[in-house]
Amino acid sequence: MARESNFTNMTLTLLVVTFVSAIALGYVYTWTKEPIAQARLATQLAAIGTVMPGYDNNPVDEKFWIRSGTDSLECFPAQKNGRSIGVAIKSVGHKGYSGDVWLMVGLDTTGVIKNIVVIEHKETPGLGSKMTGDKFLGQFLGKNPGTTDLRVKKDGGTIDGISGATISSRAFIDAVQRAYKTYRDHGKEAHH
Repeated sequence: MARESNFTNMTLTLLVVTFVSAIALGYVYTWTKEPIAQARLATQLAAIGTVMPGYDNNPVDEKFWIRSGTDSLECFPAQKNGRSIGVAIKSVGHKGYSGDVWLMVGLDTTGVIKNIVVIEHKETPGLGSKMTGDKFLGQFLGKNPGTTDLRVKKDGGTIDGISGATISSRAFIDAVQRAYKTYRDHGKEAHH
């Protein structure tokens, strides 16, 4: 005898499937939450070490946030022998060709760029993704955004934009400028 499909049977089946799916999803989330957090921390520590080499404190434990428009930027103070050597700032440029461009920007105590690491982007492979290359990144190292016109040459600045990826270049520069201006205007107050 075949069981007749009716509204009650369908509803009960749907509820059981939903319940089992919710339990499975909760289990997977719990199981992967800690490894994902550890991977993110390792990536962040590697980026901080690259942009602010030589620190002997724990910048992650001493991090602070600075408001920048609608965003809050994470700042990681770097010290050596108890004296500040600069700060690593996780910054974002919102107007990339395919979305946000996230950087870790290292600034010394005078505002000079020590190094930059691209943390995340969704730019076009082979075009906007060239922002991670030495040719583009090298133009920023040793420069102070307060005294150097960090805009693409097409906009009257000093930076050779990535050929075919001017929008990505502008988003990168925006993230660098945001890190510098936010720290310059509010960093010392937020840290002390």
